[in-house]
Amino acid sequence: MHSRTPAPGLRPTLAAAGLVLLLAGPAGLRATNGMDLEGYGPVATALGGASMAYDNGTAAVINNPATLGLMTDRARLDVAIGVLEPHITATSPAGANNIFGVAPNQSAKSSATAFFMPAFGYARRSGGWVYGLGVFGQGGMGCEYDGDTWRGLGFGLKNRSEVSVGRVILPLAYRINERWQVAATADFVWAGMDVQMAMSGAQFFDLVMPSSQQFGRATGTIVQSFGQVMQMMPAGTSVDYAYFNFSNGSPFTGAARSYGYGAKVGVLYTPSPELRFGLTFHTPTSLADMKANGQTMSFQLNVPGMGHVPQTLTGDYRVQNFQWPALLAAGLAWNPAPRWMVVADVREIFWRNVMQQFHMSFVAAGAATNGPFAGQNLDAVLFQQWDNQTVVQLGGAYQASDAFTVRFGANAGNNPVPDRYLNCLFPAIVKDHLTAGFGWKLDAHSSLDASFTYGFDVTVVNGAGAKISHSQTNAQVMYSYRF
Repeated sequence: MHSRTPAPGLRPTLAAAGLVLLLAGPAGLRATNGMDLEGYGPVATALGGASMAYDNGTAAVINNPATLGLMTDRARLDVAIGVLEPHITATSPAGANNIFGVAPNQSAKSSATAFFMPAFGYARRSGGWVYGLGVFGQGGMGCEYDGDTWRGLGFGLKNRSEVSVGRVILPLAYRINERWQVAATADFVWAGMDVQMAMSGAQFFDLVMPSSQQFGRATGTIVQSFGQVMQMMPAGTSVDYAYFNFSNGSPFTGAARSYGYGAKVGVLYTPSPELRFGLTFHTPTSLADMKANGQTMSFQLNVPGMGHVPQTLTGDYRVQNFQWPALLAAGLAWNPAPRWMVVADVREIFWRNVMQQFHMSFVAAGAATNGPFAGQNLDAVLFQQWDNQTVVQLGGAYQASDAFTVRFGANAGNNPVPDRYLNCLFPAIVKDHLTAGFGWKLDAHSSLDASFTYGFDVTVVNGAGAKISHSQTNAQVMYSYRF
């Protein structure tokens, strides 16, 4: 335990840095294990994400909070930044006649290729107790296709999605005896979402026609009024597109947002100095519906003799019952030799309970500019039907010197997203990762840790015939100060 008093002004400066990170929140994140990240904190991430049974700093609050009890210092501060670099390509179906109404085999690369993610943690020991505060990005998914790609349907429509979930976490860990440690956290959770989604006329009719509805369904008075408008149009009238649009362009939070809570419990068992076992359970979140007011929904008709006739409605969106899933994880840490550590975790992520459908509604404002649709509503569901996901995380660390540690690992899981319902705006399909990193002890009180991850490409052809490919290169770096 270090007893040196920090230099004057250090604590206010650190507190200010933490406050800035807290207010900034997580940037839009990109999926690796479904919507989960492959690892939290560079120590764990470099070891394949395994984190259940050894000291991985204040990232314990989002991994297994019981490992906070392994902290030997009086207090610890971690400040981290991560960069996620997704590489996503969507290719239009090979068939000349397809639901998108575009030429075949066109490729659209996502222009969203770098996202920055801050994190902050502080923990303090008082006897057998450890308590503190953590701010972490939980995960998310999304991408962006420019309007001049095939995803713009020939009308310059940008397609964009961004889902981000973050947590402010209050942990409390207790050391029962030399073998057992337990912990729990109370989590304040917030979520943000942007969606700019263009649907071809054929896609929109799949939603609204009860005889179709292969990929989703839509009901409401806007659908009824739309049908009446179509009946009044000349023969041969068709629908160019429907366009759902709620987005604010902020890198930190979406136009639609919600707040709620969650919790975690953890246990750590140490049968010998060389071996530890950890177990944790994370509850599903309880988030309110996301709301985005003052947004737009558009559609365009192609009317014989009149040409393309657009209509834009203003109103409010609500994304209903979006939740983060429960997680159950167990793992071990083994020191087979004085300078070696081997870790292994298995986790089950219960996506099936929360990702059966994407449910959003739109209520048009009563403004006269909304015409016959003023005050009317649309209720839309896109089928998802995700499976649960089993993730295996393996890693090894070698202490090359008293100051330098090398880490490496692997992370493998099943793809939870059914091919049929994969949407190229929500490509959460990466399965396997290789990881590496290092830890560098700068002096008696401070250290630097870094991790690097490569997520191997996964290519899927969805139920509409579109081909989506997704790989990632990610990195994290963390500065730690021990008091």
